[in-house]
Amino acid sequence: MGEQLSVVVWSKQGCHYCEDVKQYLKEKGIAYQTVDVTNQDERRDILEIKYGVRYVPIIEIGRGNVYEAVTEVGITHLEKALDRYHHKNPAF
Repeated sequence: MGEQLSVVVWSKQGCHYCEDVKQYLKEKGIAYQTVDVTNQDERRDILEIKYGVRYVPIIEIGRGNVYEAVTEVGITHLEKALDRYHHKNPAF
């Protein structure tokens, strides 16, 4: 049996793109964790080191030690990434 899908949404307060992502995940029944970068420059530093960006939303999706990040804004990019994981293991 495969490991459970893990989704992490890096977001900030007042970001409507971030809220769109969270709403989409809720509607699809996909559990996620949130990392709030509001007034947390050190968290934005982490995003810059990992992905070369300081903006949100950034969505990390993966299982075990294998993750990918969705750094493009827009639900279609998130859907494509989730589809890749769904095809790898339909039971997520």
